[in-house]
Amino acid sequence: MSKPRLNRLFNARSGRALDVAVDHGAFHEHSFLTGIEDMAATVATLVDAGPDAVQLTLGQAPLLQSVPGKQKPGLVLRTDIANVYGDPLESPLHSIHVPDAIEVAVRLDAVAVCVNLLDLPGEPQVREQCIRSILALRTDAERYGMPLMIEPLVMQTKPGTGGYGVDGDTAKVVTLVRQARELGADLIKADPTDDITEYHRVIQAAGDTPLLVRGGGRVDDRTLLERTQAVLSQGARGIVYGRNVIQHHDPAGITAALMAVVHDDASVDEALALIGAPAEGDRA
Repeated sequence: MSKPRLNRLFNARSGRALDVAVDHGAFHEHSFLTGIEDMAATVATLVDAGPDAVQLTLGQAPLLQSVPGKQKPGLVLRTDIANVYGDPLESPLHSIHVPDAIEVAVRLDAVAVCVNLLDLPGEPQVREQCIRSILALRTDAERYGMPLMIEPLVMQTKPGTGGYGVDGDTAKVVTLVRQARELGADLIKADPTDDITEYHRVIQAAGDTPLLVRGGGRVDDRTLLERTQAVLSQGARGIVYGRNVIQHHDPAGITAALMAVVHDDASVDEALALIGAPAEGDRA
Protein backbone atom coordinates (compact mmCIF):
# COMPACT_ATOMS: atom_id res chain seq x y z
CA MET A 1 0.00 0.00 0.00
CA SER A 2 1.78 3.13 -1.24
CA LYS A 3 -0.99 5.69 -0.65
CA PRO A 4 0.36 7.10 2.65
CA ARG A 5 3.67 8.07 1.04
CA LEU A 6 1.99 9.45 -2.09
CA ASN A 7 -0.12 11.65 0.19
CA ARG A 8 3.14 13.32 1.24
CA LEU A 9 4.20 13.91 -2.36
CA PHE A 10 1.06 15.47 -3.81
CA ASN A 11 -0.29 18.81 -2.62
CA ALA A 12 -3.60 18.21 -0.82
CA ARG A 13 -5.27 21.25 -2.38
CA SER A 14 -4.22 20.94 -6.02
CA GLY A 15 -3.52 17.20 -6.18
CA ARG A 16 -0.30 18.00 -8.07
CA ALA A 17 3.42 17.93 -7.32
CA LEU A 18 6.68 19.70 -8.16
CA ASP A 19 9.71 17.44 -7.75
CA VAL A 20 13.12 19.07 -8.29
CA ALA A 21 15.63 16.51 -9.56
CA VAL A 22 19.19 16.91 -8.27
CA ASP A 23 20.46 13.39 -8.92
CA HIS A 24 22.61 14.32 -11.92
CA GLY A 25 25.95 13.52 -10.31
CA ALA A 26 25.19 9.80 -10.43
CA PHE A 27 25.49 9.67 -14.22
CA HIS A 28 29.20 10.52 -14.59
CA GLU A 29 28.68 13.45 -16.97
CA HIS A 30 30.63 16.59 -16.07
CA SER A 31 28.27 19.04 -17.80
CA PHE A 32 25.44 17.88 -15.53
CA LEU A 33 27.28 19.30 -12.49
CA THR A 34 26.93 22.94 -13.50
CA GLY A 35 25.07 24.80 -10.76
CA ILE A 36 25.23 21.93 -8.27
CA GLU A 37 28.94 21.83 -7.49
CA ASP A 38 28.11 22.55 -3.83
CA MET A 39 25.36 20.07 -3.05
CA ALA A 40 24.90 21.14 0.56
CA ALA A 41 24.20 24.71 -0.57
CA THR A 42 21.96 23.48 -3.40
CA VAL A 43 19.82 21.38 -1.07
CA ALA A 44 19.61 24.20 1.48
CA THR A 45 18.38 26.56 -1.25
CA LEU A 46 15.72 24.08 -2.33
CA VAL A 47 14.56 23.44 1.22
CA ASP A 48 14.02 27.19 1.62
CA ALA A 49 12.25 27.37 -1.77
CA GLY A 50 9.85 24.61 -0.69
CA PRO A 51 8.99 22.38 -3.68
CA ASP A 52 6.92 19.30 -2.91
CA ALA A 53 9.90 16.97 -3.32
CA VAL A 54 13.60 16.84 -4.13
CA GLN A 55 15.04 13.91 -6.10
CA LEU A 56 18.43 12.76 -4.79
CA THR A 57 20.80 9.79 -4.81
CA LEU A 58 21.46 7.58 -1.80
CA GLY A 59 24.77 9.40 -1.23
CA GLN A 60 23.23 12.89 -1.20
CA ALA A 61 19.81 12.14 0.34
CA PRO A 62 21.05 12.67 3.94
CA LEU A 63 21.61 16.35 3.09
CA LEU A 64 17.84 16.69 2.85
CA GLN A 65 16.76 14.21 5.48
CA SER A 66 19.06 15.68 8.15
CA VAL A 67 17.13 18.97 8.00
CA PRO A 68 14.94 19.23 11.12
CA GLY A 69 11.21 19.85 11.03
CA LYS A 70 8.15 18.51 9.24
CA GLN A 71 7.80 21.06 6.46
CA LYS A 72 10.83 20.20 4.29
CA PRO A 73 10.27 18.73 0.81
CA GLY A 74 9.73 14.99 0.48
CA LEU A 75 12.57 12.78 -0.73
CA VAL A 76 12.37 10.93 -4.06
CA LEU A 77 15.31 8.52 -4.13
CA ARG A 78 17.13 7.71 -7.39
CA THR A 79 17.76 3.95 -7.43
CA ASP A 80 19.80 3.33 -10.57
CA ILE A 81 23.01 4.39 -12.30
CA ALA A 82 23.49 4.56 -16.09
CA ASN A 83 26.25 5.71 -18.45
CA VAL A 84 24.07 6.69 -21.41
CA TYR A 85 24.42 10.49 -21.26
CA GLY A 86 28.07 10.93 -22.29
CA ASP A 87 29.41 12.34 -25.54
CA PRO A 88 31.17 10.30 -26.74
CA LEU A 89 29.44 7.30 -25.24
CA GLU A 90 31.25 4.71 -23.18
CA SER A 91 31.14 1.05 -24.16
CA PRO A 92 29.46 -1.12 -23.12
CA LEU A 93 26.42 0.86 -22.03
CA HIS A 94 24.76 -0.10 -18.78
CA SER A 95 21.95 0.67 -16.35
CA ILE A 96 22.39 -0.82 -12.88
CA HIS A 97 20.05 -0.55 -9.90
CA VAL A 98 21.01 -0.41 -6.23
CA PRO A 99 20.21 -3.93 -4.91
CA ASP A 100 18.87 -2.80 -1.51
CA ALA A 101 17.38 0.45 -2.77
CA ILE A 102 13.91 -0.01 -1.31
CA GLU A 103 15.18 -0.76 2.19
CA VAL A 104 17.47 2.28 1.93
CA ALA A 105 14.49 4.38 0.83
CA VAL A 106 12.45 3.18 3.81
CA ARG A 107 15.27 4.01 6.23
CA LEU A 108 15.60 7.46 4.63
CA ASP A 109 11.82 8.03 4.85
CA ALA A 110 11.47 8.62 1.10
CA VAL A 111 8.08 9.33 -0.44
CA ALA A 112 9.00 7.40 -3.62
CA VAL A 113 11.87 5.86 -5.57
CA CYS A 114 12.75 6.54 -9.20
CA VAL A 115 14.17 4.13 -11.82
CA ASN A 116 14.82 4.53 -15.55
CA LEU A 117 13.23 2.65 -18.44
CA LEU A 118 15.63 3.53 -21.27
CA ASP A 119 14.91 3.00 -24.97
CA LEU A 120 18.13 3.58 -26.94
CA PRO A 121 18.43 2.97 -30.70
CA GLY A 122 20.49 -0.13 -31.38
CA GLU A 123 20.96 -0.95 -27.67
CA PRO A 124 18.07 -3.27 -26.68
CA GLN A 125 20.15 -4.84 -23.90
CA VAL A 126 19.99 -1.58 -21.93
CA ARG A 127 16.18 -1.66 -21.91
CA GLU A 128 16.37 -5.30 -20.83
CA GLN A 129 18.62 -4.28 -17.92
CA CYS A 130 16.10 -1.59 -16.97
CA ILE A 131 13.18 -4.03 -17.09
CA ARG A 132 15.05 -6.49 -14.87
CA SER A 133 15.80 -3.67 -12.43
CA ILE A 134 12.18 -2.53 -12.39
CA LEU A 135 10.86 -6.03 -11.74
CA ALA A 136 13.35 -6.57 -8.90
CA LEU A 137 12.56 -3.19 -7.33
CA ARG A 138 8.80 -3.78 -7.79
CA THR A 139 8.91 -6.84 -5.54
CA ASP A 140 10.47 -4.95 -2.61
CA ALA A 141 8.45 -1.80 -3.30
CA GLU A 142 5.19 -3.70 -2.88
CA ARG A 143 6.46 -5.39 0.27
CA TYR A 144 7.38 -2.11 1.95
CA GLY A 145 4.65 0.14 0.53
CA MET A 146 7.15 2.31 -1.36
CA PRO A 147 5.82 4.06 -4.49
CA LEU A 148 7.82 3.17 -7.61
CA MET A 149 8.31 6.00 -10.11
CA ILE A 150 9.32 4.66 -13.52
CA GLU A 151 11.06 7.11 -15.87
CA PRO A 152 10.54 6.01 -19.50
CA LEU A 153 13.10 7.82 -21.66
CA VAL A 154 13.00 7.52 -25.45
CA MET A 155 16.40 8.55 -26.83
CA GLN A 156 17.81 9.25 -30.28
CA THR A 157 21.31 9.73 -31.62
CA LYS A 158 22.33 13.37 -31.96
CA PRO A 159 23.57 14.09 -35.50
CA GLY A 160 27.29 14.79 -35.65
CA THR A 161 27.93 13.67 -32.07
CA GLY A 162 28.63 10.44 -30.25
CA GLY A 163 25.80 10.80 -27.76
CA TYR A 164 22.04 10.58 -27.32
CA GLY A 165 19.35 13.20 -27.00
CA VAL A 166 15.67 13.03 -26.12
CA ASP A 167 13.29 11.78 -28.81
CA GLY A 168 9.95 13.54 -28.43
CA ASP A 169 8.10 11.49 -31.05
CA THR A 170 4.61 11.08 -29.62
CA ALA A 171 4.09 7.48 -30.70
CA LYS A 172 7.42 6.39 -29.20
CA VAL A 173 6.76 8.20 -25.91
CA VAL A 174 3.25 6.74 -25.71
CA THR A 175 4.57 3.21 -26.32
CA LEU A 176 7.23 3.40 -23.60
CA VAL A 177 4.89 5.08 -21.11
CA ARG A 178 2.40 2.28 -21.72
CA GLN A 179 5.13 -0.28 -20.98
CA ALA A 180 5.94 1.55 -17.75
CA ARG A 181 2.34 1.21 -16.68
CA GLU A 182 2.28 -2.45 -17.64
CA LEU A 183 5.34 -3.00 -15.45
CA GLY A 184 3.43 -1.75 -12.41
CA ALA A 185 4.48 1.88 -12.01
CA ASP A 186 2.89 3.80 -9.15
CA LEU A 187 4.11 7.01 -10.77
CA ILE A 188 5.44 7.77 -14.25
CA LYS A 189 7.94 10.51 -15.11
CA ALA A 190 7.87 11.14 -18.87
CA ASP A 191 9.32 13.60 -21.36
CA PRO A 192 7.20 16.21 -23.12
CA THR A 193 6.37 15.45 -26.74
CA ASP A 194 7.63 17.52 -29.65
CA ASP A 195 4.03 18.48 -30.37
CA ILE A 196 2.90 19.44 -26.90
CA THR A 197 -0.76 19.55 -27.97
CA GLU A 198 -0.60 15.74 -28.29
CA TYR A 199 0.37 15.18 -24.67
CA HIS A 200 -3.11 13.95 -23.79
CA ARG A 201 -2.18 10.76 -25.63
CA VAL A 202 0.69 10.20 -23.18
CA ILE A 203 -1.68 10.83 -20.27
CA GLN A 204 -4.10 8.31 -21.75
CA ALA A 205 -1.31 5.71 -22.00
CA ALA A 206 -0.55 6.18 -18.30
CA GLY A 207 -4.19 5.56 -17.41
CA ASP A 208 -4.89 6.11 -13.74
CA THR A 209 -1.17 6.12 -12.89
CA PRO A 210 -0.18 9.70 -11.97
CA LEU A 211 2.13 11.14 -14.61
CA LEU A 212 4.74 13.82 -13.90
CA VAL A 213 6.43 15.58 -16.81
CA ARG A 214 10.20 15.68 -17.10
CA GLY A 215 11.94 19.00 -17.73
CA GLY A 216 14.96 17.97 -19.79
CA GLY A 217 17.48 20.56 -21.00
CA ARG A 218 17.46 24.27 -20.28
CA VAL A 219 14.89 26.50 -21.95
CA ASP A 220 13.88 30.10 -21.33
CA ASP A 221 11.45 30.84 -18.49
CA ARG A 222 8.43 31.69 -20.62
CA THR A 223 8.79 28.53 -22.71
CA LEU A 224 9.15 26.45 -19.57
CA LEU A 225 6.07 27.94 -17.91
CA GLU A 226 3.95 27.76 -21.06
CA ARG A 227 4.90 24.10 -21.54
CA THR A 228 4.07 23.42 -17.90
CA GLN A 229 0.63 24.96 -18.33
CA ALA A 230 0.05 22.92 -21.49
CA VAL A 231 0.79 19.53 -19.95
CA LEU A 232 -1.15 20.29 -16.77
CA SER A 233 -4.18 21.32 -18.81
CA GLN A 234 -4.09 17.91 -20.52
CA GLY A 235 -4.04 15.95 -17.28
CA ALA A 236 -0.45 15.75 -16.01
CA ARG A 237 -0.29 15.48 -12.22
CA GLY A 238 2.86 17.54 -11.90
CA ILE A 239 6.41 18.09 -13.06
CA VAL A 240 9.93 16.86 -12.35
CA TYR A 241 12.37 19.59 -13.35
CA GLY A 242 16.09 19.58 -12.72
CA ARG A 243 18.44 21.78 -14.74
CA ASN A 244 15.70 24.34 -15.41
CA VAL A 245 15.65 24.97 -11.65
CA ILE A 246 19.13 24.25 -10.35
CA GLN A 247 20.96 25.97 -13.23
CA HIS A 248 18.67 29.00 -13.09
CA HIS A 249 20.05 32.36 -11.94
CA ASP A 250 17.24 32.45 -9.34
CA PRO A 251 16.42 28.87 -8.23
CA ALA A 252 14.08 30.07 -5.48
CA GLY A 253 12.26 32.39 -7.87
CA ILE A 254 11.73 29.83 -10.60
CA THR A 255 10.57 27.34 -7.96
CA ALA A 256 8.02 29.86 -6.71
CA ALA A 257 6.89 30.51 -10.28
CA LEU A 258 6.46 26.82 -11.02
CA MET A 259 4.64 26.22 -7.74
CA ALA A 260 2.25 29.06 -8.61
CA VAL A 261 1.44 27.45 -11.97
CA VAL A 262 1.23 23.91 -10.61
CA HIS A 263 -0.81 24.58 -7.48
CA ASP A 264 -2.59 27.90 -8.10
CA ASP A 265 -3.12 27.84 -11.89
CA ALA A 266 -1.30 31.15 -12.12
CA SER A 267 -0.89 32.72 -15.55
CA VAL A 268 2.53 32.74 -17.18
CA ASP A 269 2.88 36.48 -16.63
CA GLU A 270 1.91 36.16 -12.97
CA ALA A 271 4.50 33.42 -12.53
CA LEU A 272 7.21 35.34 -14.36
CA ALA A 273 6.75 38.23 -11.92
CA LEU A 274 7.98 35.97 -9.12
CA ILE A 275 11.41 35.48 -10.73
CA GLY A 276 14.22 37.86 -9.90
CA ALA A 277 16.14 39.58 -12.70
CA PRO A 278 19.54 38.06 -13.50
CA ALA A 279 22.60 39.90 -12.28
CA GLU A 280 24.97 41.13 -14.96
CA GLY A 281 26.95 38.15 -16.27
CA ASP A 282 24.57 35.53 -14.79
CA ARG A 283 23.20 32.64 -16.85
CA ALA A 284 19.79 33.23 -18.40
